[in-house]
Amino acid sequence: MASSIEFNLFAPRNKGVVLIGSFSDWKGIPMEKGEDGYFRTQVDLEDGIYQYKFRVQSKSPNFEPDRWVDVIDPYATDVDEARDNGIARIKDGKRIVDAYVWQYDDTPLPNNHELVIYEMHVADFSGGEDDPHKRGKYQDAIAKLDHLSELGINAIELMPVNEYPGDYNWGYKVRHYFATESSYGPTEDLKRFIDECHHRGIRVFMDGIYNHTDEECPLMLIDRNYWYYEHMHYPEDPANYWGPEFNYDNYDEKLDVKPAWKYVGDVVRFWVQEYHIDGIRFDAVRQLANYEFLDWLAKQAKKNIAPKPFYNIAEHIPDTKTVVYPEGPLDGCWHESFRYFVLPHICGEMFELEKLKEVLDPRRQGYTATTNVVNYLATHDRQRLMRELGDRGIFDEAAFRRAKLGVVLLMTAMGVPMLWMGEEFGEHKRKSETVTQPKKIAWSLLSRDLNQDLFEYYKKLIALRKENPALSSDNIEFFHEDPEAKVLAYVRWNDGGSRVVVVANFSDKSLSGYGIPKFPSSGTWQDWMNNFPVEAGEDGLIVDLPEYEAKVFVWQ
Repeated sequence: MASSIEFNLFAPRNKGVVLIGSFSDWKGIPMEKGEDGYFRTQVDLEDGIYQYKFRVQSKSPNFEPDRWVDVIDPYATDVDEARDNGIARIKDGKRIVDAYVWQYDDTPLPNNHELVIYEMHVADFSGGEDDPHKRGKYQDAIAKLDHLSELGINAIELMPVNEYPGDYNWGYKVRHYFATESSYGPTEDLKRFIDECHHRGIRVFMDGIYNHTDEECPLMLIDRNYWYYEHMHYPEDPANYWGPEFNYDNYDEKLDVKPAWKYVGDVVRFWVQEYHIDGIRFDAVRQLANYEFLDWLAKQAKKNIAPKPFYNIAEHIPDTKTVVYPEGPLDGCWHESFRYFVLPHICGEMFELEKLKEVLDPRRQGYTATTNVVNYLATHDRQRLMRELGDRGIFDEAAFRRAKLGVVLLMTAMGVPMLWMGEEFGEHKRKSETVTQPKKIAWSLLSRDLNQDLFEYYKKLIALRKENPALSSDNIEFFHEDPEAKVLAYVRWNDGGSRVVVVANFSDKSLSGYGIPKFPSSGTWQDWMNNFPVEAGEDGLIVDLPEYEAKVFVWQ
């Protein structure tokens, strides 16, 4: 039996819109414009799958005035990119995204301060490991989730999964915000991926691209200057212009609506409710530059979920305390300065204690809590750590030794740690020169002893971070500083008595019988990585410190 299905399009400044689709043999169906700026029509449809689009008298300056232009529904939840159509699914007389039934919504998930995040690009993460040309899909990523569980990961930050042009891209120029990238698989597979993550206690964050869009985004074709800035938002910074920028300042007084706020707010609510995501990484926040809007948007995300944790993260380069709680609108910020100063220290290019202490204790930069910063050694936007070391002539065992030093700092510093996929086993491919250049991670590296050993090192430190609440607290104190020997020691603790000490040697000299006075407590400590007890006396601890290595001691 056919049901009456509404199709609508918000286009308040456009003169005319008609609906065309497979259900009408692509003949135009008139749409009536209401005082609220919507064009609407009803179509009687049986259950099934239909293709459709709107034919709009465009107000965009790209076309001559009122030219009729075919446009995919800006709210289409699936698109046929080859035919340039939206897809509507009707089941039981209603429009649906798909028929997926969630299985693991009740699984407890970690709180924000407990997170260890893994940044993932679906296309390059897995799938056809022996075929460098095969692009990964959600199903391939699901097959690798046990690897991430073994590693100890409890949050995945997905690079953009909105529909973008073509079949391989990083996805940072979104064309269809409500649709998922079809080359990764159908919407049911994305939901299954998220559900399987939740089953393993892994939260899933999405990358939100709300500063700019692709040039062929439907809103651009309907009425460009209604949703976007007419000119470049920041003409003085052309290097950071990535496409037409949403105009969050535009206010339609007649309809009492901020068009860009409304559209992006609808996007966020949809993804939270339909895909059960647990957080958002907000791209290009410095360029978006509207904290009032971000504060509103972050609250939209959190008020549309069941009682469970949600994490709103800013990508603001350089990082700043002004974008995060309590001053700013978001919870956390990518801590670019952590990488910026840790990298030259483990490469032996500098030793500046104050700079190192600032990034290990971000309160010295004005942040207030662990969840304010997301620390990392590499991201999709930066060269991998092994590549950075190799570019400096540091290879083989020397490179893995310094990588381990970096991992200790990452997992024991104040802040939420994040890995770029493949870092856990020493992936070393150079960063993509363009966003359309595939860079699949090489899982075969795990068959090599040094790479497998690095993976085990990561695993043991992640386990410590998750087991010992001192490392997710807001407490850190530097109790030993030796600029001449290039040694720094600090202690992490919580009010329950948990304590972890890190003693790091940033020099190229092995320090035998090195004395550390004023150790936090005399008594028995566990050398975490070597798994044996050490005794600290009243006069401190004597320890052997190989070059570019950190010791981790846990209070017993």
